[in-house]
Amino acid sequence: MEIRHLFDSPMDVQADEQWSYGARKKNQRWLWYAIDAATGCILSFVFGRRKEDVCEQLIANLRVFNIRTYYTDDWPSYAAFIPANQHVIGKKYTQKIENKNLLLRTRIKRLTRKTICFSKSELLHDGVIGLFINRHCFQLN
Repeated sequence: MEIRHLFDSPMDVQADEQWSYGARKKNQRWLWYAIDAATGCILSFVFGRRKEDVCEQLIANLRVFNIRTYYTDDWPSYAAFIPANQHVIGKKYTQKIENKNLLLRTRIKRLTRKTICFSKSELLHDGVIGLFINRHCFQLN
């Protein structure tokens, strides 16, 4: 029996972005991330503004995987970096990542829209969220 490596197996990916802020609401931070549509495993995540260069970094991180199809919402940055023949737009196909958004918002108070829990520095903000994702998704117990 042959065991296929995650990087070799063709996969469908759902990508989305999630708003939060550090110090004050004008200092917006966006968590951009992508999951394997079959398993829900987070494949890559990036922090930054809601700008094309951050989306480009996320898509560049995903190039190591054998991605068959990208499923996203209608945010124009995705179309700029994902080939049209691999890109499917619509909420119908992003239910798993929208559910993951809810899980992250529930467990990480910094991602909640109305909260008294926030970070005063971007480094701390990104670090707390990144550590949770790494521990929740990649820690083997």
